[in-house]
Formats: sequence, structure tokens, C-alpha cells
Amino acid sequence: MINTSALREKPTLTGRSVRLVPLAPEHTDAYFTAGLDEEVRRLTGTHRRLTYAQAEEWCATRAGRTDRLDLAILASGDERYLGELSIYAVSPENESAGYRIALSSIEFTGRGLGREATRLVLEYAFEHIGLHRVWLYVYAFNMRAIAVYRSCGFSVEGRLRDSLLWEGRRHDALLMAVLKDDFHRA
Repeated sequence: MINTSALREKPTLTGRSVRLVPLAPEHTDAYFTAGLDEEVRRLTGTHRRLTYAQAEEWCATRAGRTDRLDLAILASGDERYLGELSIYAVSPENESAGYRIALSSIEFTGRGLGREATRLVLEYAFEHIGLHRVWLYVYAFNMRAIAVYRSCGFSVEGRLRDSLLWEGRRHDALLMAVLKDDFHRA
């Protein structure tokens, strides 16, 4: 059974290298700036450019959402903004939800930060929210992200052919999911 209070409470989750904190107005500048990074935009398939006002509204309204969890990823030592992640599209009837993560700069990739953040939020999703299944979409060219997801127990369940048109080229997306038992074995 889903524990909806675990979505309302907006936890802080602490790991060795990252801290996950509720996405809030104080993250607006960094959240907006991350949306300007062309490589981050390509990896996430983000065509639309947010205005500063839209970024500000997004960060300001996350705490009031009781149907999802939006967290900022901060560096444990200096509290530098590293990106953000979400548990969204929660289906209480099916004990499942979607997951997305975006590091704010390519400089943060390859250091295990995304893996640590993903493991922290999946543990919360399975142990506190009570989810059985967490799914995500990742573009097939994003091999680094696919490897991270596999290391957290995700398996490929399907392929969405030609789902992204980026600079004149079409790319597939993979549907991946992890079940609670798969995560604990990973």
C-alpha cells in the first residue's frame, strides 16, 4: 500500500557525496541555468527552453505537490547544486511511479553522483512510499545513464522507436524499470 504522507513530507536524503533536499525557490537560479546547458538538453531531449519566470514558478510550487516528489541534488561538502530528480506519475493502485533525473552539467557525470542519488531515492521510494515498481525513459544514445540504471537494478522493458528528433536525427528511447526485489539485489 502506498504511503502518501511520504510524498507530502519531502524528505532530505543524505549519502556520501550527495544530499537530496526538497526542490525549492532557493534552487531557481541553478535550475534555470541547468536548462541552458546544450548537452544536458540533448541527453534529456528537452526542446523547450524555460523562461526564468517558469523556472521560478516550478521551484516555488514543488513543496505543495502531494502527488510527486521533486528533490534537488546537492554536493554533500559545499552544498553546490548538481541537478534534480523526481518521482512522478505515482499510481497508488499499481504501486508504481516514474523516475527522472538530470544532472545540471556534464562536468558532474562519471563521478557516481547520479548513481548515488538514484540509489538514495529508490530506497526511499521502495521503503517509505511503498512502491513495487519504478520506471523511466532514457535515450538509447545515453550509454552512461543506461549503465547507471542497470547498476541500480533497472532492466530494459521496451523500445520507443524514433521517439526523439534532435538536430535532424531520430533516436530511440528505452523504457526501463526496477522492481523492489531487483533493487535490493543490485
